Amino acid sequence: MDGSLLMLGVKGTELSADEAALFRKLQPAGFILFTRNIGSPQQVRKLTDDLRGLCLDEPILGIDQEGGRVTRTAGIAPALPSAAAFSAKPEMEQIARAGEATAELLRMLGLNLNFAPVLDLDHFPGVQNALRQRCWGRDAQDVINRAGMWSRWARKRGILGCGKHFPACGRAMSDPHEDLPFSDATKEEMMREDVIPYTALMPELDSVMLAHVMFPKLDAELPASLSRPIVTGWLRDQLGFDKHLVMTDDLDMGAIANRYGRGEDVKLAIRAGNDLAMICHKTGTAVLAAEA
Repeated sequence: MDGSLLMLGVKGTELSADEAALFRKLQPAGFILFTRNIGSPQQVRKLTDDLRGLCLDEPILGIDQEGGRVTRTAGIAPALPSAAAFSAKPEMEQIARAGEATAELLRMLGLNLNFAPVLDLDHFPGVQNALRQRCWGRDAQDVINRAGMWSRWARKRGILGCGKHFPACGRAMSDPHEDLPFSDATKEEMMREDVIPYTALMPELDSVMLAHVMFPKLDAELPASLSRPIVTGWLRDQLGFDKHLVMTDDLDMGAIANRYGRGEDVKLAIRAGNDLAMICHKTGTAVLAAEA
C-alpha cells in the first residue's frame, strides 16, 4: 500500500509499535509535529530520528513554527514574536535574526521543513478567521519584504519553507478549522493584491499550501484546496508553480471534514493537482486515505 501522497500527524511524544508499523507499511511522504509531540529537546530529536528510520526515502519532517501563538515548541524553548508584532515595528535585521533562530532550533530537533511563512494579507485583523497575529501586513509589498526576509534567513540555516494559504485565506471571514469560509473575491482582485507575495517570492518558496476557503467566482463547487481550476489551472499553469511542492492544509479541519468523507477528500485533493494531502489528527484513517 502506497502512502506517498500523504503527510501525516503523529499521535504523541513517542511512537507506539502499532503506529510505527503503520508508517513503515504506508511510507508517507512525511510527518507534521504539533505541541502534543513536544516534551523535551532530547525526546523530539529521538522522535524525528525514529520517524526518519522508518522511511526508505528521506521524509519531510515539518512543523508550524511561525512565532507568537503558533509556536509548537513553546514548552521547551522561548517563543519568538509573531509576524504581527514584528510588523508593528518592522526592523528588518530583527526579522532576519528571528528567521535564523527559528531554523536553528528546528534543525537541531531533526526537522527539515517549516510550514511558514504566512503570505496572507491581513484583510480583516479583528475577525476570528484563524489568522489573528499571524500575518505580516495588509500591503502586499510589506508582506514580500518582511515574510521574504524571515524565510530567506530560515532557508540559509537549512530549513525549507512553505508559503500559505494560497490564494487568499486572509479574505476569509470565519475560521476554516470550524467550517468552510466563503469569499466573493474575483481572480482579478486577488491577482492585484493577494497573489503578489507568492509570485514575487516564487524563486525562494519550496512549497505552497492551499487554503480551505470557497471562492465561488473561481470554482462554484469546491474550495481552493480541492479545486482543479485553482490548484492546476491557476497556481501551476498560469502562475508557473510547476516545480514546487503543493499541498493541502489539514483535511481534518471542519471546513473539509464536515463536508467530505475520508477518502473522497484525498481523491479530490490529488485530482486537483496537489502533490500531498495532509491528515494531521485522524491518523487512524490513513489506510483508508492511502487506498483512496
